[in-house]
Formats: sequence, C-alpha cells, structure tokens
Amino acid sequence: MFKKKFFSLGALLLGLMLLLSACAAWPQKPSKPADSDQTKLVADLSIYPKGDIFITPQELKKRLGDQTAILVDTSKPDVYEKGHIPGAIGIGWHGLSQIVGKPGDPLWGTTLDKEALTEKLESYGITNSKLLVFTSNVLPGPGSDGRSVWQLRMAGLDNVKLLYGGNPYWKELGYDMTKEAAPKPTPVTGLTLKEFDKSYSADKDYIYANLGKTVIIDARTEKEYKGSQDAGEARGGHIQGAKNLVWSSVLNENGTPKSPEAIIKMMADLGVTPADDFVVY
Repeated sequence: MFKKKFFSLGALLLGLMLLLSACAAWPQKPSKPADSDQTKLVADLSIYPKGDIFITPQELKKRLGDQTAILVDTSKPDVYEKGHIPGAIGIGWHGLSQIVGKPGDPLWGTTLDKEALTEKLESYGITNSKLLVFTSNVLPGPGSDGRSVWQLRMAGLDNVKLLYGGNPYWKELGYDMTKEAAPKPTPVTGLTLKEFDKSYSADKDYIYANLGKTVIIDARTEKEYKGSQDAGEARGGHIQGAKNLVWSSVLNENGTPKSPEAIIKMMADLGVTPADDFVVY
C-alpha cells in the first residue's frame, strides 16, 4: 500500500511520493543529438524506485505518430490552443472528473466513477495495451497532468506515464509545438479498469481519525491556505493542523522536479521523512 495519500483533488503532487524515496541528486547524461548538433540532456530516472512513472521528452519524441501511443494534454483549453505538442489530445484540466454543477458542490471535481471513466477514456481511443502519456503546461498550474496519471493509476492502468518536465521542458529542448488541434480520436471499446485502489487516496473520515497523528500538507497557494475562496472553495481556510507547501515549490522553472535532496529537505522542514505516512491535498 502506498503510504503517501492524497485527499481531495485540488492539487496533486504525484511526483512527491516518488521523489521522497530517492537519496541522491538528479543526474543527467548526454544523449545522441537528434534534430541538431546540440546535445540534449536526458534525465536519469533510474535513481527512483518508481521512476518509470515518467517518460523523458527524448523517449516521447520517438513515439510521436506511433499508433501504439496516445499523448494527452490536460492544460486549460485556452492554453492548449496557444501551443501544444503535435498530436496531443486536449482534454482540459478536469477531463477525467465530475464537473456537474459548480466548484464547491458535493463531489464536484472528483474522479468520474468507474463506468463513466471507462466510457470517457474509450472515447479518446485509449486501450489497456496502448502507452498513455500525460503532459500539460505545468506552471503556473494546476498540475493536472500529474493528477490524471494518479487518477488512472488508481483505476488500475499501469501503461500511463507523466512527461518529465511537461511542455515547458519539451520547448526548452527545442522540440516542436503546434497550434493545430490533434485529429479527433477514434473511439474504441473493451477498455478494462479495476475497482479504484483506495490506498491511493484518503477520505474525510481517514483525515478526521488521523488529525494530530499524520502530517497533512495543503498544496494550495498561501492565499488559499489562509482563507481565499477565489478558486470556488465552499469554505475558506485549511484543514486543522495542515502545513502549507505550495505544489509548484517542488518544481524548477522549466517544469522539471527539483532534486530529490532538495525535496527531501523541504519535507523534513515540515516534519516528514521518506518513511512517514502523510496526506497531500
């Protein structure tokens, strides 16, 4: 069972549960030049026990146009329209969530149920055998690509990966972006999801029962933490005892994760070690 749980769906620090298990800096190694004579650095993901949840831009570039891979961009629609990786399907940042009603309503923003999620994924042409890669504009937010990976891993899909550094790092490496929408996906049938793995999340009963026992991290902005309801929160403030660590603080300016050492230090300042049970919301 994963000891790092996530509560609510406001902000997801998927990489956090991976990075905390590492103990070395993030090394990089040069790759063979592909499109130019400029050497491009490839992140070494092997230092992470669960580093295979990522795919590097170099690996993804080789798979573009591959019929066995699907690229999904979860940026907000207006951001997607301004530029995205060629072939990426734009689904928005709530593409896999319930959005009937308005923010703050019961269950608004939570993951679609198993049947609805299966139907939505099949409409995008997603199968159990195809590689599924999520990306987004990453910064300034809301980190929806990581959230989507979490949602589908929770639903039992292990063929899902997160693009390392997202669109910002892709662009930094000089790879192409486009404003042309991807061709409309061909719907499929036969996708199989599992019952949602509850070890990937924490509900309000778990939170209440563990107040004062488990470190709770509020990953929203300081303004939201202190009571702002600008994002549509039904109530202002934060969970009793929660500590504030803005989700974007674990990332570099180009969307890549900070070194494991840096993140472990940040978590230690909150009283959390890699072996601890903690909740992020």
